[in-house]
Amino acid sequence: MKAFLKALVLIPIALVIVLFAVANRAPVRVSLDPFSRDLPMLSYELPLFLVVLAAIFVGVLIGGLASWIAQGKHRKAARRGRREVEALRSETQALRSAVPDSALPALTSGRN
Repeated sequence: MKAFLKALVLIPIALVIVLFAVANRAPVRVSLDPFSRDLPMLSYELPLFLVVLAAIFVGVLIGGLASWIAQGKHRKAARRGRREVEALRSETQALRSAVPDSALPALTSGRN
């Protein structure tokens, strides 16, 4: 069912991207020189769809990196919690092995 829903979303998106790429094949000049408009030192002729898709890709990368950096404190807290849980588990195991079973009170399932 998950694969069907994934395909239901991704196939139309892929179709739109392909149609966009086919419809926007004309070359455009991408200039990296902000001072010279007529004779830029750094300029490239690229298809429009490539410029747009590259801009989207770079935006997704920058957004993902910013999100990953912002969530660093949560990952750090989770690591600290996992270490604490492991320390408590090992301490509990050490205490259980140190005390014989006969010294422990019996657990009852009913109310007193």
